[in-house]
Amino acid sequence: AGEGWGLATDGETLYLSDGSEHIWEVDPATFRRGRKITVTAAGRPVQFLNELEWIEGKIWANVYTTDQIVIIDPATGTVEGVVDLAGLLPEEEITPATDVLNGIAYDAATRRIFVTGKNWSRLFEIEIVKK
Repeated sequence: AGEGWGLATDGETLYLSDGSEHIWEVDPATFRRGRKITVTAAGRPVQFLNELEWIEGKIWANVYTTDQIVIIDPATGTVEGVVDLAGLLPEEEITPATDVLNGIAYDAATRRIFVTGKNWSRLFEIEIVKK
């Protein structure tokens, strides 16, 4: 029931976003929703969670209509980091048909992270640098 915006797995459980500040744990055998994770940053809900990816024990979620990805502790729902991808897609490639950032993929074997967006002409490999 309801909308599914993003889906990720840790290998045992599915994690589902619905465009709100909630991520649901879902049983992959029955597709029944279990625990609801409320995602917060500095104590405030983070709404519009969209695409999800499981990366090294954390849930990465893009925030719909922004150039940000939040890194979430799945046990608490707390945002532990923000990846700001503003300016990633060059201005000359942005057209009326270009849509939002919403693709996150992780290659665990090589520890490589890839991002893209709807109607983007490119796939980007990104490297996270902590400030």
